[in-house]
Amino acid sequence: MVFKMEESFLKEIKESAAQAVQELQEQARLSGGDILVVGCSSSEIVGERIGTASSLETAQAVFEGIYEVTSKRGIYLAAQCCEHLNRALIVEEELAKRERLPVVNVIPQPKAGGSFGTTAYKRFLRPVAVEHITAQAGMDIGDTLIGMHLADVAVPVRMGIRRIGMAHLVCARTRGKFIGGERAVYDKEML
Repeated sequence: MVFKMEESFLKEIKESAAQAVQELQEQARLSGGDILVVGCSSSEIVGERIGTASSLETAQAVFEGIYEVTSKRGIYLAAQCCEHLNRALIVEEELAKRERLPVVNVIPQPKAGGSFGTTAYKRFLRPVAVEHITAQAGMDIGDTLIGMHLADVAVPVRMGIRRIGMAHLVCARTRGKFIGGERAVYDKEML
């Protein structure tokens, strides 16, 4: 089932996505070169069960809201595909080369990769698919389970926006591991 969305709804979710990623970027202290992984269920955004009501229009609106913020700040966006592609990620080839990530051969489709992954593949300059990444922050729109793509110590970020459309929004930042035991001293800027 594919839904046609009203312009006012698309505008609202684009603005919500932009506001959420801006708030996350600030709280996570992301800077140029950092990676933000985003999982997005367009089905959940429109109020349906994940994987049942894919909406390219919805995914495109969310992508635009997020990408406008990340691209201005030099943050790499990694778009997580759905479970049918084992939650592979669509990234810019430049990032895959920088991180020495093995590229896999797949082109996401709305029902095999998800509408958000499909949109990223169409919108990035030189898109490639990779299986794993280690991101500094993440946005999970609609309970898509992005944790496997975050650095080892993920910390929840409490957001002013808790939903995009009807989808639950969970965000995380990462931090370095604490090592050294009780006598160790830690850099407060890294907490």
